[in-house]
Amino acid sequence: MKEKITVIKVGGKIVEESESLSNLLNCFTETAGSKVLVHGGGRSATRMAERLGIESRMVNGRRVTDSETLQIVTMVYGGLVNKNIVAQLQARGINALGLTGADCNIIKAHKRPKGEIDYGFAGDVDSADGQMLSNIIKMGIVPVIAPLTHDGKGNMLNTNADTIAAETAKALAKHYDVTLIYCFEHPGVMRNPDDPESLIDTITHESYRRLLDDGTVSGGMIPKIDNAFSAIDNGVREVIITRADAIDGIHGTHITA
Repeated sequence: MKEKITVIKVGGKIVEESESLSNLLNCFTETAGSKVLVHGGGRSATRMAERLGIESRMVNGRRVTDSETLQIVTMVYGGLVNKNIVAQLQARGINALGLTGADCNIIKAHKRPKGEIDYGFAGDVDSADGQMLSNIIKMGIVPVIAPLTHDGKGNMLNTNADTIAAETAKALAKHYDVTLIYCFEHPGVMRNPDDPESLIDTITHESYRRLLDDGTVSGGMIPKIDNAFSAIDNGVREVIITRADAIDGIHGTHITA
């Protein structure tokens, strides 16, 4: 029987506000068993770009990453945000290790081909090394993964954090019984974002199609749920979308096969 592991992805808004980050890390610390944390940090990158006089360009919620922007996201995601989380986990007694995809070659990607939109140095994942991550975890170390990958040719790439989490979970599914939790500021997937009682408890492939057709699921929630089903279809036991202070595996919207 495989050992259980929890992969938790936390959105940038949570990690960039001290109170919400502290609450999240307290909950993460209390999560039993082996675990991995994947984080965003987009707002911090945007603020840093503004301070440096560099314009941030977003298309459909995704950052266009030119060479200057790549330097900023590498500094912010892999440095400022990542190491702040690692330091705070150490203060809570968790021996954490901050990683990008380039570290230990854990996640390789390729530069997204130009289409109608040129996203620049945006990376689409080719592979994640579950064995290497498993080796690190078995040493009693908790990986904290920034949304950066590399192409194996010396180039860093900006990569969507939800995708990083899904690919990490899929790679670890060969070695563990994996639960993937996406957490942010809402209780889960809502029929009405303004009504806390409208939480959708469970989403299957079939019900997801209906939610797309009637417009209940739209915008940035679509790639999140797409990543969730990709994980489910590749060996991850369960995916949960929930609030950052409710990562107990019970609350939220459960994505199932």
